Amino acid sequence: MKTKAVRMYGTRDLRLEEFELPEIKDDEILVKVMSDSICMSTYKLAEQGKKHKRAPQNIDTNPVIIGHEFAGVIVEVGEKWKDQFKPGMKFAQQPALNYKGSLASPGYSYEYFGGACTYCVIPHEVMELGCLMPYEGDSFFEASLGEPMSCIIGGYHGNYHTNKRNHDLAGGTKEGGDIIILGGCGPMGLGAISYGIQFENKPKRIVVTDIDDAKLARASEVIPPEKAAENGVELLYVNTAKMEDPIKELRDITGGKGYDDVFVYIPNRKVAEMGDQLLAFDGCMNFFAGPTDNQFKAEINLYNVHYISAHILGTTGGNNDDLIEANELAAKGKIEPAVMVTHVGGIDSIAQATLNLPNIPGGKKLTYTQFDMPLTAIEDFGKLGETDPLFKKLDDVCKKNRGLWNAEAEKILFEHFGVEV
Repeated sequence: MKTKAVRMYGTRDLRLEEFELPEIKDDEILVKVMSDSICMSTYKLAEQGKKHKRAPQNIDTNPVIIGHEFAGVIVEVGEKWKDQFKPGMKFAQQPALNYKGSLASPGYSYEYFGGACTYCVIPHEVMELGCLMPYEGDSFFEASLGEPMSCIIGGYHGNYHTNKRNHDLAGGTKEGGDIIILGGCGPMGLGAISYGIQFENKPKRIVVTDIDDAKLARASEVIPPEKAAENGVELLYVNTAKMEDPIKELRDITGGKGYDDVFVYIPNRKVAEMGDQLLAFDGCMNFFAGPTDNQFKAEINLYNVHYISAHILGTTGGNNDDLIEANELAAKGKIEPAVMVTHVGGIDSIAQATLNLPNIPGGKKLTYTQFDMPLTAIEDFGKLGETDPLFKKLDDVCKKNRGLWNAEAEKILFEHFGVEV
């Protein structure tokens, strides 16, 4: 079977090509990819090429398919897996494999397995690890966004707290505590807010910071404080650039106590150091943002580590349980992965969007791989709809949904381009 895919040959060398897939083996599965959201990690891969720790050294002759936030439909199942998977099943997948200590991962390391394609072959290790998961949701895009949501959920579960009675650790963020998400109005930050206002271990308060009024305004629009209040969580959006003394003013929100859980969502030294200074007694700071500089450093207060039990850690990626939780919550409508999405495009937009990702404003860039379509901002649908009936339809259904991408909009695209599900 032929596939069309975006492949990486080297540093900033991404090419959309059509080529033949090999016949699947008895322990492999052939899938049709429907959606693939673009991750900043893929931009970092393209920038580093062979220097990236997950990239093979022979990509110039054996290029890899990029993209790891993808979902679709199972087409053909090898003999080994026929009792577990059937053609026609929707799937989501967990790309963090860690198979027998290998760093190999879809979107980084495989010739025939990645998200930026029409069809791909899923190798045996994915099924052996339980990383190919049946998906029951109405839309494919929410399954694509299950992977970044699983990273967010993994961050919440990865924090911990101590006590002075024994050495038992309490996993997760502190129930009824104060959470601050620094630099939290990007796509991942919005996902963290959506999860934080409803999950079982929910806090008393979530404070979200940014220095861009437009981003803060959009965040407040798509996740209103009133919605958080319905779940018993106080949600505050603040612009730290407008504060004379951000540390004091942010601590004052908590009555001077500080924050039980601090998430740093941008790789900025000053922001990381701010997070350290905002910790409450037994507070936990999660450096969630992944820097490209492998010598990235910041100062922390070791006096506080010793005397007030301040904890500093970092999480990256999620596990199978985190992805299952993300997909179940999205299917039930308890979280809204759509808050991350600001742009939608087709397979022909992936290479350029990936290479220019830091320069494209907004949040997640969601792509559909079974058709061509320029990368388009959702906020531009209205203007385009004045002359294009497709964008008029898309604009209407998104406006009905607080300006968010949604399952109905996805179906409109599939119908327009004649995509069979």
